[in-house]
Amino acid sequence: MIRKKVLIAEDNTNGQSNHICKVFIESGCQVKTTNNGKTAFEEIIREHYDMVITDMNLPQADGFGLLKRIKQVNASLPVILISANAGVTEAVEAMKLGAKDFLLKPLTPEMVGIIASYISNGFNATDKKSSNGKFTIITKNKEMIRLLQVAKKIADSNASVFIQGESGTGKELFARYIHNYSSRKDKAFVAINCAALPETLLESELFGHEKGSFTGALSRKKGKFELANHGTLLLDEISEMDYHLQSKLLRVLQEREIDRIGGAAPVPVDVRFIATTNRDIEKQIDEGKFREDLHYRLHVIPFNLPPLRERKDDIPWLADYFVKKYCRINKRSVNGLTEAALTSLIEMSWKGNVRELENVIERAVLMCKGEVIDRDDLFITEKNGQSETAAHLFKPAVSLKEMEKNVIFTALDQTKGNRTHAAEILGISVRTLRNKLNEYREKMEIQ
Repeated sequence: MIRKKVLIAEDNTNGQSNHICKVFIESGCQVKTTNNGKTAFEEIIREHYDMVITDMNLPQADGFGLLKRIKQVNASLPVILISANAGVTEAVEAMKLGAKDFLLKPLTPEMVGIIASYISNGFNATDKKSSNGKFTIITKNKEMIRLLQVAKKIADSNASVFIQGESGTGKELFARYIHNYSSRKDKAFVAINCAALPETLLESELFGHEKGSFTGALSRKKGKFELANHGTLLLDEISEMDYHLQSKLLRVLQEREIDRIGGAAPVPVDVRFIATTNRDIEKQIDEGKFREDLHYRLHVIPFNLPPLRERKDDIPWLADYFVKKYCRINKRSVNGLTEAALTSLIEMSWKGNVRELENVIERAVLMCKGEVIDRDDLFITEKNGQSETAAHLFKPAVSLKEMEKNVIFTALDQTKGNRTHAAEILGISVRTLRNKLNEYREKMEIQ
Protein backbone atom coordinates (compact mmCIF):
# COMPACT_ATOMS: atom_id res chain seq x y z
CA MET A 1 0.00 0.00 0.00
CA ILE A 2 1.41 3.42 -1.02
CA ARG A 3 1.50 5.83 1.94
CA LYS A 4 0.19 9.36 1.39
CA LYS A 5 2.75 12.16 1.85
CA VAL A 6 1.92 15.40 3.64
CA LEU A 7 4.06 18.55 3.96
CA ILE A 8 3.37 20.84 6.94
CA ALA A 9 4.89 24.32 6.94
CA GLU A 10 4.54 26.30 10.19
CA ASP A 11 6.65 29.09 11.63
CA ASN A 12 6.68 27.35 15.02
CA THR A 13 7.22 23.63 14.43
CA ASN A 14 6.52 22.97 18.12
CA GLY A 15 3.06 24.54 17.84
CA GLN A 16 -0.12 23.42 16.08
CA SER A 17 1.81 21.25 13.62
CA ASN A 18 2.42 18.67 16.38
CA HIS A 19 -1.33 17.97 16.66
CA ILE A 20 -1.77 17.82 12.89
CA CYS A 21 1.30 15.58 12.47
CA LYS A 22 -0.11 13.15 15.00
CA VAL A 23 -3.42 12.89 13.10
CA PHE A 24 -1.72 12.14 9.79
CA ILE A 25 0.88 9.76 11.22
CA GLU A 26 -1.81 7.77 13.06
CA SER A 27 -3.64 7.53 9.72
CA GLY A 28 -0.58 5.94 8.10
CA CYS A 29 0.73 9.02 6.27
CA GLN A 30 4.31 10.14 5.83
CA VAL A 31 4.79 13.64 7.23
CA LYS A 32 7.52 16.21 6.55
CA THR A 33 7.67 19.51 8.48
CA THR A 34 9.41 22.82 7.83
CA ASN A 35 9.29 26.33 9.29
CA ASN A 36 10.35 28.19 6.13
CA GLY A 37 8.32 29.12 3.03
CA LYS A 38 11.28 28.89 0.64
CA THR A 39 12.25 25.45 1.98
CA ALA A 40 8.64 24.29 1.69
CA PHE A 41 8.50 25.23 -2.00
CA GLU A 42 11.83 23.52 -2.68
CA GLU A 43 10.43 20.36 -1.05
CA ILE A 44 7.39 20.45 -3.35
CA ILE A 45 9.63 20.78 -6.42
CA ARG A 46 11.88 17.93 -5.27
CA GLU A 47 9.31 15.45 -3.87
CA HIS A 48 5.75 14.34 -4.62
CA TYR A 49 3.25 15.36 -1.93
CA ASP A 50 -0.47 14.55 -1.64
CA MET A 51 -1.29 17.57 0.55
CA VAL A 52 0.31 20.75 1.89
CA ILE A 53 -0.71 22.50 5.12
CA THR A 54 0.86 25.92 5.52
CA ASP A 55 0.77 28.72 8.07
CA MET A 56 0.03 32.21 6.78
CA ASN A 57 3.12 33.65 8.52
CA LEU A 58 6.31 32.02 7.25
CA PRO A 59 9.86 33.37 6.77
CA GLN A 60 10.84 34.04 3.12
CA ALA A 61 7.32 33.33 1.76
CA ASP A 62 3.95 33.89 3.44
CA GLY A 63 1.04 31.49 3.06
CA PHE A 64 -0.52 33.31 0.10
CA GLY A 65 2.85 33.57 -1.66
CA LEU A 66 3.54 29.88 -1.17
CA LEU A 67 0.00 28.98 -2.32
CA LYS A 68 0.43 30.98 -5.54
CA ARG A 69 3.77 29.34 -6.35
CA ILE A 70 2.40 25.86 -5.62
CA LYS A 71 -0.56 26.39 -7.94
CA GLN A 72 1.77 27.53 -10.70
CA VAL A 73 3.70 24.24 -10.66
CA ASN A 74 0.93 21.84 -9.52
CA ALA A 75 -2.62 23.23 -9.74
CA SER A 76 -4.22 20.00 -8.43
CA LEU A 77 -2.18 19.75 -5.21
CA PRO A 78 -4.53 20.36 -2.21
CA VAL A 79 -3.33 23.20 0.04
CA ILE A 80 -4.83 24.09 3.45
CA LEU A 81 -4.02 27.51 4.95
CA ILE A 82 -4.05 28.05 8.71
CA SER A 83 -3.83 31.41 10.50
CA ALA A 84 -4.21 32.96 13.93
CA ASN A 85 -5.17 36.40 12.60
CA ALA A 86 -7.50 36.30 9.62
CA GLY A 87 -11.09 36.89 8.69
CA VAL A 88 -13.61 36.59 5.87
CA THR A 89 -11.50 38.75 3.50
CA GLU A 90 -8.51 36.42 3.83
CA ALA A 91 -10.73 33.36 3.44
CA VAL A 92 -12.19 34.79 0.23
CA GLU A 93 -8.70 35.54 -1.11
CA ALA A 94 -7.53 32.02 -0.20
CA MET A 95 -10.45 30.46 -2.08
CA LYS A 96 -9.79 32.64 -5.13
CA LEU A 97 -6.17 31.49 -5.14
CA GLY A 98 -7.26 27.84 -5.06
CA ALA A 99 -6.90 26.84 -1.38
CA LYS A 100 -8.63 23.61 -0.40
CA ASP A 101 -9.52 25.03 3.02
CA PHE A 102 -8.79 27.93 5.38
CA LEU A 103 -8.75 27.28 9.13
CA LEU A 104 -8.19 29.56 12.12
CA LYS A 105 -5.75 28.84 14.96
CA PRO A 106 -5.82 27.66 17.60
CA LEU A 107 -7.12 24.54 15.91
CA THR A 108 -9.91 22.94 17.93
CA PRO A 109 -10.42 19.15 17.92
CA GLU A 110 -13.26 19.78 15.46
CA MET A 111 -10.91 21.64 13.10
CA VAL A 112 -8.35 18.84 13.30
CA GLY A 113 -11.27 16.52 12.54
CA ILE A 114 -11.90 18.45 9.32
CA ILE A 115 -8.27 17.91 8.30
CA ALA A 116 -8.56 14.23 9.19
CA SER A 117 -11.66 13.95 6.97
CA TYR A 118 -9.49 14.71 3.95
CA ILE A 119 -7.49 11.57 4.67
CA SER A 120 -10.57 9.32 4.79
CA ASN A 121 -11.84 10.89 1.57
CA GLY A 122 -8.63 10.32 -0.33
CA PHE A 123 -7.54 13.99 -0.06
CA ASN A 124 -10.27 14.94 -2.53
CA ALA A 125 -12.97 16.21 -0.16
CA THR A 126 -14.00 19.82 -0.54
CA ASP A 127 -16.58 19.66 2.20
CA LYS A 128 -17.94 17.54 5.01
CA LYS A 129 -20.14 14.70 3.77
CA SER A 130 -22.48 12.28 5.41
CA SER A 131 -21.33 8.70 5.57
CA ASN A 132 -22.81 7.65 2.24
CA GLY A 133 -21.55 10.78 0.46
CA LYS A 134 -24.98 11.63 -0.94
CA PHE A 135 -25.95 14.56 1.28
CA THR A 136 -23.42 17.35 1.75
CA ILE A 137 -23.16 19.93 4.51
CA ILE A 138 -20.76 22.72 3.57
CA THR A 139 -19.39 24.56 6.59
CA LYS A 140 -16.26 25.99 8.12
CA ASN A 141 -18.24 27.81 10.83
CA LYS A 142 -17.23 26.86 14.38
CA GLU A 143 -20.81 26.63 15.70
CA MET A 144 -21.98 24.48 12.79
CA ILE A 145 -18.93 22.22 13.17
CA ARG A 146 -19.74 21.85 16.87
CA LEU A 147 -23.34 20.90 16.04
CA LEU A 148 -22.16 18.36 13.48
CA GLN A 149 -19.80 16.81 16.01
CA VAL A 150 -22.68 16.48 18.51
CA ALA A 151 -24.88 15.04 15.73
CA LYS A 152 -22.27 12.36 15.01
CA LYS A 153 -21.98 11.55 18.71
CA ILE A 154 -25.72 10.98 19.21
CA ALA A 155 -26.47 9.52 15.76
CA ASP A 156 -26.36 5.91 16.90
CA SER A 157 -28.81 6.36 19.78
CA ASN A 158 -32.57 5.91 19.47
CA ALA A 159 -33.34 9.21 21.22
CA SER A 160 -35.72 11.60 19.48
CA VAL A 161 -34.16 14.71 17.94
CA PHE A 162 -35.77 18.15 17.71
CA ILE A 163 -34.25 20.57 15.17
CA GLN A 164 -35.21 24.24 15.23
CA GLY A 165 -34.08 26.88 12.78
CA GLU A 166 -35.27 29.50 10.34
CA SER A 167 -36.52 28.47 6.92
CA GLY A 168 -33.70 27.55 4.58
CA THR A 169 -31.07 26.75 7.24
CA GLY A 170 -30.88 23.08 6.21
CA LYS A 171 -32.93 21.30 8.87
CA GLU A 172 -33.84 18.33 6.66
CA LEU A 173 -30.25 18.04 5.45
CA PHE A 174 -29.12 18.00 9.09
CA ALA A 175 -31.67 15.25 9.84
CA ARG A 176 -30.31 13.17 6.95
CA TYR A 177 -26.79 13.75 8.28
CA ILE A 178 -27.81 12.20 11.60
CA HIS A 179 -29.50 9.26 9.86
CA ASN A 180 -26.50 8.60 7.62
CA TYR A 181 -24.12 8.44 10.59
CA SER A 182 -26.38 6.06 12.50
CA SER A 183 -26.60 2.26 12.42
CA ARG A 184 -29.94 2.78 10.61
CA LYS A 185 -28.21 4.34 7.58
CA ASP A 186 -28.96 1.29 5.39
CA LYS A 187 -32.65 1.43 6.32
CA ALA A 188 -35.32 3.85 5.14
CA PHE A 189 -35.25 7.58 5.75
CA VAL A 190 -38.87 8.72 5.39
CA ALA A 191 -39.79 12.40 5.43
CA ILE A 192 -43.28 13.83 5.70
CA ASN A 193 -44.12 17.52 5.57
CA CYS A 194 -46.83 18.02 8.17
CA ALA A 195 -47.93 21.31 6.56
CA ALA A 196 -48.05 20.11 2.95
CA LEU A 197 -50.95 17.65 3.41
CA PRO A 198 -54.56 18.49 4.34
CA GLU A 199 -55.56 17.37 7.84
CA THR A 200 -57.91 14.76 6.35
CA LEU A 201 -55.03 13.01 4.57
CA LEU A 202 -52.26 13.41 7.13
CA GLU A 203 -53.62 10.76 9.51
CA SER A 204 -53.88 8.19 6.71
CA GLU A 205 -50.38 9.11 5.47
CA LEU A 206 -48.90 8.64 8.93
CA PHE A 207 -50.78 5.60 10.23
CA GLY A 208 -51.95 3.88 7.04
CA HIS A 209 -55.35 2.28 6.57
CA GLU A 210 -57.07 -1.05 5.93
CA LYS A 211 -59.03 -1.83 2.81
CA GLY A 212 -62.58 -0.49 3.03
CA SER A 213 -61.91 1.60 6.15
CA PHE A 214 -63.34 4.67 4.38
CA THR A 215 -64.64 5.66 0.95
CA GLY A 216 -61.82 5.33 -1.56
CA ALA A 217 -59.74 2.92 0.55
CA LEU A 218 -59.58 0.26 -2.16
CA SER A 219 -56.63 -1.60 -0.65
CA ARG A 220 -54.49 -1.74 2.48
CA LYS A 221 -51.94 1.06 2.64
CA LYS A 222 -48.92 1.25 4.92
CA GLY A 223 -48.38 4.62 6.56
CA LYS A 224 -45.12 6.49 7.01
CA PHE A 225 -44.53 4.91 10.42
CA GLU A 226 -44.48 1.43 8.92
CA LEU A 227 -42.49 2.50 5.86
CA ALA A 228 -39.84 3.91 8.20
CA ASN A 229 -39.71 0.76 10.35
CA HIS A 230 -36.11 0.11 11.53
CA GLY A 231 -35.17 3.44 9.94
CA THR A 232 -35.75 7.16 10.57
CA LEU A 233 -38.94 9.20 10.28
CA LEU A 234 -38.61 12.94 9.75
CA LEU A 235 -41.64 14.95 10.86
CA ASP A 236 -40.95 18.18 8.98
CA GLU A 237 -42.76 21.32 10.21
CA ILE A 238 -44.14 19.39 13.19
CA SER A 239 -45.63 22.60 14.61
CA GLU A 240 -48.16 22.60 11.72
CA MET A 241 -49.61 19.21 12.73
CA ASP A 242 -53.28 19.28 13.73
CA TYR A 243 -53.73 19.23 17.52
CA HIS A 244 -55.81 16.04 17.67
CA LEU A 245 -53.16 14.14 15.68
CA GLN A 246 -50.52 15.26 18.16
CA SER A 247 -52.08 13.08 20.85
CA LYS A 248 -51.96 10.05 18.53
CA LEU A 249 -48.31 10.76 17.74
CA LEU A 250 -47.59 10.98 21.47
CA ARG A 251 -49.00 7.47 21.91
CA VAL A 252 -46.73 6.13 19.16
CA LEU A 253 -43.71 7.66 20.88
CA GLN A 254 -44.73 6.12 24.20
CA GLU A 255 -45.91 2.68 23.08
CA ARG A 256 -43.88 2.18 19.86
CA GLU A 257 -46.92 0.84 18.08
CA ILE A 258 -49.54 2.24 15.73
CA ASP A 259 -53.18 1.62 14.84
CA ARG A 260 -53.99 1.68 11.16
CA ILE A 261 -57.28 3.39 10.29
CA GLY A 262 -59.81 0.56 10.33
CA GLY A 263 -57.24 -1.87 11.78
CA ALA A 264 -58.15 -4.60 14.27
CA ALA A 265 -54.83 -4.81 16.15
CA PRO A 266 -51.88 -2.50 16.86
CA VAL A 267 -48.74 -2.82 14.71
CA PRO A 268 -45.33 -2.54 16.46
CA VAL A 269 -42.83 -0.11 14.91
CA ASP A 270 -39.13 0.54 15.52
CA VAL A 271 -38.54 4.12 14.36
CA ARG A 272 -36.05 6.90 15.16
CA PHE A 273 -38.01 10.19 15.27
CA ILE A 274 -36.59 13.51 14.12
CA ALA A 275 -38.85 16.58 14.17
CA THR A 276 -38.17 20.02 12.72
CA THR A 277 -39.82 23.42 12.98
CA ASN A 278 -39.15 27.01 11.96
CA ARG A 279 -41.57 28.27 14.62
CA ASP A 280 -41.01 29.44 18.19
CA ILE A 281 -42.21 26.18 19.75
CA GLU A 282 -42.47 27.66 23.27
CA LYS A 283 -44.83 30.31 21.92
CA GLN A 284 -46.85 27.62 20.11
CA ILE A 285 -47.22 25.77 23.43
CA ASP A 286 -48.26 28.94 25.29
CA GLU A 287 -50.91 29.65 22.62
CA GLY A 288 -52.30 26.11 22.94
CA LYS A 289 -51.28 25.11 19.41
CA PHE A 290 -48.75 22.45 20.39
CA ARG A 291 -48.91 19.84 23.14
CA GLU A 292 -46.35 20.37 25.89
CA ASP A 293 -46.11 16.63 26.64
CA LEU A 294 -45.39 15.88 22.96
CA HIS A 295 -42.70 18.56 22.99
CA TYR A 296 -41.01 16.86 25.94
CA ARG A 297 -41.08 13.51 24.13
CA LEU A 298 -39.55 14.89 20.94
CA HIS A 299 -37.19 17.39 22.56
CA VAL A 300 -34.75 14.78 23.94
CA ILE A 301 -31.77 15.98 21.88
CA PRO A 302 -32.31 19.57 20.67
CA PHE A 303 -30.44 21.38 17.91
CA ASN A 304 -30.84 25.03 16.96
CA LEU A 305 -29.32 25.73 13.54
CA PRO A 306 -27.84 29.23 13.16
CA PRO A 307 -29.13 31.44 10.33
CA LEU A 308 -26.77 32.28 7.47
CA ARG A 309 -26.31 35.86 8.74
CA GLU A 310 -24.61 34.36 11.83
CA ARG A 311 -22.28 32.14 9.78
CA LYS A 312 -21.16 34.49 7.04
CA ASP A 313 -17.73 32.86 7.02
CA ASP A 314 -19.48 29.98 5.20
CA ILE A 315 -20.77 32.14 2.33
CA PRO A 316 -17.64 31.97 0.11
CA TRP A 317 -17.50 28.18 0.40
CA LEU A 318 -21.25 27.71 -0.09
CA ALA A 319 -21.22 30.04 -3.11
CA ASP A 320 -18.31 28.14 -4.66
CA TYR A 321 -20.09 24.81 -4.08
CA PHE A 322 -23.35 26.04 -5.67
CA VAL A 323 -21.50 27.54 -8.66
CA LYS A 324 -19.89 24.15 -9.37
CA LYS A 325 -23.18 22.33 -8.75
CA TYR A 326 -25.23 24.42 -11.20
CA CYS A 327 -22.46 24.55 -13.78
CA ARG A 328 -22.55 20.76 -13.77
CA ILE A 329 -26.35 20.59 -13.95
CA ASN A 330 -26.69 23.27 -16.65
CA LYS A 331 -23.49 22.42 -18.56
CA ARG A 332 -22.10 25.93 -18.03
CA SER A 333 -18.46 27.00 -17.71
CA VAL A 334 -18.26 29.54 -14.89
CA ASN A 335 -15.02 29.84 -12.91
CA GLY A 336 -16.26 31.32 -9.63
CA LEU A 337 -17.14 34.85 -8.49
CA THR A 338 -15.41 38.22 -8.54
CA GLU A 339 -14.38 39.87 -5.27
CA ALA A 340 -17.18 42.43 -5.75
CA ALA A 341 -19.74 39.65 -6.12
CA LEU A 342 -18.48 37.82 -3.02
CA THR A 343 -18.49 41.06 -1.03
CA SER A 344 -22.12 41.68 -2.04
CA LEU A 345 -23.10 38.16 -0.97
CA ILE A 346 -21.40 38.57 2.40
CA GLU A 347 -23.11 41.91 3.03
CA MET A 348 -26.64 40.62 2.37
CA SER A 349 -29.01 39.76 5.24
CA TRP A 350 -30.22 36.41 3.75
CA LYS A 351 -33.70 36.13 5.23
CA GLY A 352 -34.15 32.94 3.20
CA ASN A 353 -30.80 31.62 4.46
CA VAL A 354 -28.86 28.96 2.52
CA ARG A 355 -31.81 28.17 0.27
CA GLU A 356 -32.01 31.82 -0.81
CA LEU A 357 -28.26 31.89 -1.46
CA GLU A 358 -28.57 28.75 -3.58
CA ASN A 359 -31.38 30.34 -5.63
CA VAL A 360 -29.29 33.47 -6.22
CA ILE A 361 -26.27 31.44 -7.34
CA GLU A 362 -28.35 29.19 -9.60
CA ARG A 363 -29.78 32.26 -11.34
CA ALA A 364 -26.32 33.88 -11.55
CA VAL A 365 -24.84 30.80 -13.24
CA LEU A 366 -27.56 31.00 -15.89
CA MET A 367 -27.37 34.79 -16.27
CA CYS A 368 -23.57 35.14 -16.17
CA LYS A 369 -22.31 37.03 -19.22
CA GLY A 370 -18.64 36.06 -18.84
CA GLU A 371 -16.50 33.34 -17.33
CA VAL A 372 -16.76 34.75 -13.79
CA ILE A 373 -19.90 35.83 -11.91
CA ASP A 374 -19.87 39.56 -11.19
CA ARG A 375 -22.16 41.58 -8.93
CA ASP A 376 -24.50 42.49 -11.80
CA ASP A 377 -25.07 38.77 -12.50
CA LEU A 378 -26.38 38.20 -8.96
CA PHE A 379 -29.32 40.57 -9.04
CA ILE A 380 -32.16 41.53 -11.32
CA THR A 381 -31.29 44.48 -13.58
CA GLU A 382 -31.89 47.78 -11.82
CA LYS A 383 -33.80 50.71 -13.28
CA ASN A 384 -33.51 54.20 -11.78
CA GLY A 385 -31.76 52.79 -8.71
CA GLN A 386 -34.58 50.33 -7.97
CA SER A 387 -34.65 46.69 -8.98
CA GLU A 388 -37.35 45.48 -11.36
CA THR A 389 -38.68 43.17 -8.67
CA ALA A 390 -38.95 45.98 -6.13
CA ALA A 391 -40.54 48.32 -8.67
CA HIS A 392 -43.11 45.66 -9.53
CA LEU A 393 -44.01 44.93 -5.92
CA PHE A 394 -44.05 48.46 -4.56
CA LYS A 395 -45.28 50.67 -7.36
CA PRO A 396 -47.56 53.55 -6.26
CA ALA A 397 -51.32 53.11 -5.81
CA VAL A 398 -51.10 49.37 -5.17
CA SER A 399 -53.36 48.00 -2.42
CA LEU A 400 -51.97 45.87 0.39
CA LYS A 401 -53.93 42.90 -1.00
CA GLU A 402 -52.39 43.36 -4.43
CA MET A 403 -48.94 43.77 -2.89
CA GLU A 404 -49.44 40.56 -0.90
CA LYS A 405 -50.44 38.73 -4.08
CA ASN A 406 -47.37 40.04 -5.93
CA VAL A 407 -45.06 38.92 -3.13
CA ILE A 408 -46.59 35.43 -3.08
CA PHE A 409 -46.33 34.94 -6.84
CA THR A 410 -42.75 36.29 -6.82
CA ALA A 411 -41.81 33.72 -4.15
CA LEU A 412 -43.42 30.94 -6.20
CA ASP A 413 -41.55 32.12 -9.28
CA GLN A 414 -38.22 32.14 -7.42
CA THR A 415 -38.81 28.60 -6.11
CA LYS A 416 -40.03 27.32 -9.48
CA GLY A 417 -43.52 26.64 -8.12
CA ASN A 418 -42.39 24.74 -5.01
CA ARG A 419 -45.08 25.69 -2.49
CA THR A 420 -43.22 24.36 0.54
CA HIS A 421 -40.09 26.39 -0.19
CA ALA A 422 -42.14 29.47 -1.16
CA ALA A 423 -44.06 29.28 2.13
CA GLU A 424 -40.80 29.03 4.08
CA ILE A 425 -39.37 32.12 2.35
CA LEU A 426 -42.61 34.01 3.05
CA GLY A 427 -42.69 32.87 6.68
CA ILE A 428 -46.16 31.32 6.41
CA SER A 429 -47.46 27.76 6.51
CA VAL A 430 -48.13 25.77 3.35
CA ARG A 431 -51.78 25.63 4.40
CA THR A 432 -51.98 29.46 4.48
CA LEU A 433 -50.29 29.66 1.08
CA ARG A 434 -52.72 27.10 -0.36
CA ASN A 435 -55.69 29.07 0.99
CA LYS A 436 -54.35 32.29 -0.53
CA LEU A 437 -53.93 30.66 -3.94
CA ASN A 438 -57.46 29.25 -3.78
CA GLU A 439 -58.71 32.74 -2.92
CA TYR A 440 -56.95 34.25 -5.96
CA ARG A 441 -58.28 31.47 -8.19
CA GLU A 442 -61.87 32.03 -7.01
CA LYS A 443 -61.63 35.79 -7.72
CA MET A 444 -60.32 35.09 -11.23
CA GLU A 445 -63.24 32.71 -11.90
CA ILE A 446 -65.77 35.34 -10.71
CA GLN A 447 -64.24 38.00 -12.93
